[in-house]
Amino acid sequence: MSITINLLHAPIPPLTGQVGQAARRNYPWFAGVGFFESFRWAIFQHNITGQMLRSKDEWKAEAESMLPPREKIIQRNRAITAHYARLYLDHHEIFKWAGMAAFASSQVGIALAFVELLQSPGKMIQKREVPGQQDFGSYLGHLAGEVVRSLFSLPVSIYDAAVRQALLNDLEEVRNGNNNIYNDIAWAHEAYLEGGLEELAVNTDEREKEFMLEGFRMIDEGKQLLDSDPVRARALIREGNVNLLRHEQVNTLPPVFEAISPLGRIVVSFGSELNFAGAAPAGLPDRASFAEHAGYVEVLSGMRSVTNSEHRWQWIEAQVLPVWNAIDRSSQDSHHLAACLGEMADGKTSMLQPIARFASTMSFLPGIGR
Repeated sequence: MSITINLLHAPIPPLTGQVGQAARRNYPWFAGVGFFESFRWAIFQHNITGQMLRSKDEWKAEAESMLPPREKIIQRNRAITAHYARLYLDHHEIFKWAGMAAFASSQVGIALAFVELLQSPGKMIQKREVPGQQDFGSYLGHLAGEVVRSLFSLPVSIYDAAVRQALLNDLEEVRNGNNNIYNDIAWAHEAYLEGGLEELAVNTDEREKEFMLEGFRMIDEGKQLLDSDPVRARALIREGNVNLLRHEQVNTLPPVFEAISPLGRIVVSFGSELNFAGAAPAGLPDRASFAEHAGYVEVLSGMRSVTNSEHRWQWIEAQVLPVWNAIDRSSQDSHHLAACLGEMADGKTSMLQPIARFASTMSFLPGIGR
């Protein structure tokens, strides 16, 4: 009762500024005037200012606290992948972006493990002990050594200092992209889960409104309709998650790709693949490869590149999203996706064959292969 009395007597500010804009955009019924409008505005104002849970910086700090430090490169990537996988598994009806992001982050992890191999190939080849209770760094050494000995042979020229350093610098940018996406979007999922759309509305800046905030608004609207109109609900949720993907592609990744060298753009284009093996039931496609979609000759010549935002989005719309959407829908009747993401969430996925495949692909590129 005391809360109701306080709200009824609270001063009613005009619908201006960031809060007012958020109210008009997400709650159209505030456009009217009169006593009931004022009462509703008082409740809304109380909820989003009096009850704001954390600032954006605090949300980001909380998300960062879930990860190992940045210098723990492989472990950090695995933690990011696991976080996305858990978000999807715990909220699979609404967090579609997180499921796909887990597979994308896992692919980045393969490239990062390849970097570890390049930086200390001799040490890895000599390491023959079987991993038991050893730390993850020792296990990675064993893993990469087995890859080198048993599955492929990297051309000697890959260890040329100039070429190798350029490649390492470019893959460092890929690592930055993995970190930047997590920093840019993971906090918003946590804020939405704890504080709802209102918590996001007061914490997003202009850069985040067009795609990220609008994406969560659509997800939230769809969530409310899941029982009454499931077809429209799922369409809204899926489109909202596509908006999160647009935010990632338009606002987060461009600086990363701009910093990559010309050779690195070819390497990254060939390495840009989402491998859903194990997550797709029999009969469904389980790969989305940029080079395969754009054409190997076109990618090798630099005519088409995943670092080009237009080329990248064409691939996403034509191949990535259809493959992922089909696999996501299959999860209603199949355990494959949940089992695969469960392994990611627990950090149990094997890198042996993916690293071998990645390295084999790299060995055919100009300046790296024979």
